[in-house]
Parts: sequence; structure tokens; C-alpha cells
Amino acid sequence: MTSPATPLISVTGLARHFAVRRDLLGRPIAVVRAVDGVDFTVRKGETLGIVGESGCGKSTTARLMLKLIEPDAGEIVFDGAEVGGRDLPLKEFRRQAQIVFQDSYASLNPRLTIEASIAFGPQVHGLPARQAVERARALLARVGLEPARFAGRYPHELSGGQRQRVNIARALAFEPRLLVLDEAVSALDKSIEAQVLNLLVDLKEEFGLTYVFISHDLNVVRFMSDRVMVMYLGKVAEIGPADAVFATPRHPYAGALLRSMPSMDPDNRTEEAPISGDPPSPINPPPGCRFHTRCSLAEPVCAQRAPVLGGGDHGVACLMHEAGSGHSRAVGAAA
Repeated sequence: MTSPATPLISVTGLARHFAVRRDLLGRPIAVVRAVDGVDFTVRKGETLGIVGESGCGKSTTARLMLKLIEPDAGEIVFDGAEVGGRDLPLKEFRRQAQIVFQDSYASLNPRLTIEASIAFGPQVHGLPARQAVERARALLARVGLEPARFAGRYPHELSGGQRQRVNIARALAFEPRLLVLDEAVSALDKSIEAQVLNLLVDLKEEFGLTYVFISHDLNVVRFMSDRVMVMYLGKVAEIGPADAVFATPRHPYAGALLRSMPSMDPDNRTEEAPISGDPPSPINPPPGCRFHTRCSLAEPVCAQRAPVLGGGDHGVACLMHEAGSGHSRAVGAAA
């Protein structure tokens, strides 16, 4: 029997830099360090939430993990086999790992009916047309869209919530093991968002899925996730059990991010901004800890040394949690 802590997918040293300026010979002279050395695992049967400010590298990490974008560096291992290697060709990995994007309309071919959109992928992977159509209709019913009413419709004839249900059904048509949800509910009305979130919870249990859930809505991430990974400027700042990260964040950025969550309690409201200033440019990130330019606890050493992600199950990349780092608040530092 597989342990629930067994990784389904492991990412090591993942990096991707995008050239924004080139010289006359086409060589890059300025690059955006969108993802810059990211390590994490996603355990079988869990939901890993990924959060961070816009531009921190959440969505790029997801696309690199699925090899929708080719990484500049890094290793991706899916259930013990290297993705794209001899034991796990990319086409087979595509069947086992699917993604649902934020834009429900752009994700669908406007010239295909809903039924055809869902059935197309399985047919490409060898499923006979009749069986693919039967699977498409069954999945439409499972996501709450009556096949008799919706199978022959086109994307423009559906609401945003209905289209996103179609995208979920289309992803499930491959019978995947991993489903990446990249801001999949952020464009929906709150009432529809709640329905889709509950549907995702039910589908995860029913089909034995593993989720990577990306969102800027921290309340939604808290509801969905077993573990949470906090990213900042292309790096992992903190990763750990959702309850622990939300209750006792260890990284100053994670703490500031969580303090920005809206609250209906008047006693918890503050007019003070949790984080001051804008994130540095990913073209020229600051040396050392990338958060030190905005961190109220930063010391000179933070601009000199880059922290290493450590701390076991609740990992953090901060010099305050590295023994002997030179930070006055570090573990073992003299009082």
C-alpha cells in the first residue's frame, strides 16, 4: 500500500529565465528570472496550494512542472520516473497530468461543441471515438451539466461557470492522476466559485486525484489545501502544512501576506499596509534574500547571503531560521 506521504511529483532546481533584450547577435543581455531554482514535492492524494503576489512565478512554475514551457534547468520526476525520459515519455505524462486555466473561454476551441472538446483528447490518445463520446457525456453529467442540454452547445453559449465545468470535465477525460488548477475559480462569481470548489473537493475523493491549486485568494487556498507553498520573486519562501503556515508563518513575507487577508471582524482590521513598497524587478533581483528590501526584520547579512530552504516538513528560506547565519535573531544566536 502506498504511503500518503509518497511524492507523486518531485521538482528539483526548476528554473526558467525569459530574455527581454538581446544584442545584435541575438544573445540575451537582460532576462526575467521568472523561476529561479525551485524545489518541492507534491504528495499522492494531497492538495498543494501555491500563493504569492502577482509575478512571483506561481503560474510559470505550474507550466514548467507540466512541461508546457521547457525549463532552462531542473529535474521533474513523476511517480519515480523522469518526465520526458525513456520510462515516461512526454505524451504519457500529458495523459496523467492535466491543467485547468483561469480563462475558461480561451481554453476551449470555439469551433468545437462541448462534447467534441471533451472527447477530442482521449481520441488523440487512442480511445475509440464512440467510447470517447460516451466518456464525455458521462463527465458532463458528473460536473453538473445535463448532456442532453449541453453536449451540442458551443463555448459562447455557456456562462463562465458552465465553461469552467466543461474544462474540468475535459481534464478528467484523460483519467489523470494530477490536476493543476491555475486560478481556476478566480474569474467566477462568489456563489458559483463555492459550487465549483465543492465540486473539486468531491471529484478529488471520487477519482483519487492529486491537486496543485494556485490562487491569489488566501481564504480559498486555506479551504482547499493540505499543504501551502509561498513564493516570492521566483523562489520558495515557505512550504508546510496549511494549518501551520496559516497559524504560525515562519517567513516574514508569508506572515505579511497572511495579514493582508480581508477580515469581516472590525477588531482585526488595520489601515497599515502589511508590506511596504513594490517587489523588486525580476530582471535585476536584489542580492542575498530577495525579500530583504521590504522586510522590517532585515539585517545587513540578509543582503549578503541567500537563505537556503530548510526546516523539514515546515520549510522556510530565511536566515532567521538558519543556525549560525549571522542574523541576530537566528537560531542559536547570542541574546
